[in-house]
Amino acid sequence: MPQWLDDAVFYEIYPQSFCDSNGDGIGDIPGIIQKLDYIKELGCNAIWMNPCFDSPFYDAGYDIRDYYKVAPRYGTNENIATLFEEVHKRGMHIILDLVPGHTSIEHPWFKVSASSMKNEYTERYIWTPYRKIKPRFDQPGENNYNIRGFIIGFGKRPGCCAVNFYSTQPALNYGFYRIDDPTWQSPMDAPGPVATREALKDIMRFWLQMGCDGFRVDMAGEVIKNDPTQEGNVALWRNFRDFLDEEFPEAAMISEWGYPMYSIRGGFHMDFLLKRGKQHYWELFRSEKPYFSRKGEGDVLQFVENFQKDYEETNGKGLICVPSGNHDISRITEELDMEEIKIAFAFILSMPGAPFIYYGDEIGMRNMAGLDSVEGSEERTQSRTPMQWSRGLNGGFSSAGPDKLYAPMDPDKDRPDVETQMNTEGSLWKEVQRLIAIRREHPALQSAAPIQFVYARRNSYPFVYVRECEEEKILVVINPRDEAVTCELAEEFDAAKLIYSNHREAVLEGRILTTPGASATFFQLS
Repeated sequence: MPQWLDDAVFYEIYPQSFCDSNGDGIGDIPGIIQKLDYIKELGCNAIWMNPCFDSPFYDAGYDIRDYYKVAPRYGTNENIATLFEEVHKRGMHIILDLVPGHTSIEHPWFKVSASSMKNEYTERYIWTPYRKIKPRFDQPGENNYNIRGFIIGFGKRPGCCAVNFYSTQPALNYGFYRIDDPTWQSPMDAPGPVATREALKDIMRFWLQMGCDGFRVDMAGEVIKNDPTQEGNVALWRNFRDFLDEEFPEAAMISEWGYPMYSIRGGFHMDFLLKRGKQHYWELFRSEKPYFSRKGEGDVLQFVENFQKDYEETNGKGLICVPSGNHDISRITEELDMEEIKIAFAFILSMPGAPFIYYGDEIGMRNMAGLDSVEGSEERTQSRTPMQWSRGLNGGFSSAGPDKLYAPMDPDKDRPDVETQMNTEGSLWKEVQRLIAIRREHPALQSAAPIQFVYARRNSYPFVYVRECEEEKILVVINPRDEAVTCELAEEFDAAKLIYSNHREAVLEGRILTTPGASATFFQLS
């Protein structure tokens, strides 16, 4: 594993909404460069940037027209090379969003592939000679093909082409793990799928040689089709891991998979917890009864049981990341207030795996439900609104007129902003900065140190766990409930030193732990 991941704290940037340097209403790469010192001051030392490649933007950049070119609205390839250089000057790292499973319908590969004459891109996408194909569902709600539909009518080629998500995103052909119909399904080792795989390696080489430090891989577990056991996807990504280990051993690979038992075997260094799947991550922050609400009606046990299972199955060979949010889900403020979010961050920043902070979550930007869809965002526009830097024009995001902004600003005159919170003691920004500093000061709180869950009961509070490494051992006590609670631990701990509390300190006497309401406490154990 790249050593720099050990103490990495990531900041996710949605480029079109982060900082507009030229007044056109859309964030850009020069704007990101302007804010690198801000990210470093917060304490983050790594960046994940959402897609920045040339695109018609039917899906906010996840429909790529040219993998080798920065979208002109963000700048140039020279700009992004400068970004990489400036990130590294500050002792930080940056990963790009890699979209391996599909392109835009405007990609030259697809246009040539749609020709009726056989050519080098004939097998680059998943085409069928039939005019109608129904995706196969073996179980209710499960599409083993991982194909969401088919499009027809492009070019002179008869039949139709599979799509991965929207109808503007034709599926690239990496092969099928299980062949049901050989007239259109290729095995993984067929020439077409192998050529697609090698083309992706060339793309990765290009950006790694330019200076990026790795990739977050979009929809990583859905690239190989008809793969109900996921063994095909594991084998594919293992091939990429071997390639990177040989040519770019310090390159990080982080998957959007949501199943660490597969992704880590496939060679990814880390895997995200997602809304979908069985991780029960959603119940912590955004459900009707979130665990981190002061109402105290949530349940952490299912999350713990699933996390422990994944942790044991990966056998310490990878990391499971708990993000504050991302561009695909509602903001953490949807259900939690500022004080509740502080305690949530105490949890996020003390768990194993590299934490990911979604831009604006460090100041508690509001979830803007009900906005019109922007570039295929649909309801996700609610969490993609412009960053709020100050109380000035457009929140300091852009000098453009309001009708030119990528998405509407939060209209609330009391909306949170960076400038105010950086200068206010007790603000959410100050608390996040403090927690990041504590994490980076203590090896036991960093990415790879093991975790032991000490107290996690169904429909109960508090939540207690131990992080431990060779240098130290730390007890983390989390009680989001707005009432003091007392519990008896299974073993006795000797709390030698208090290293963090949110002004409400837990008390440990032998095995009896008393936690104030709405509190988070970290003890260094002797």
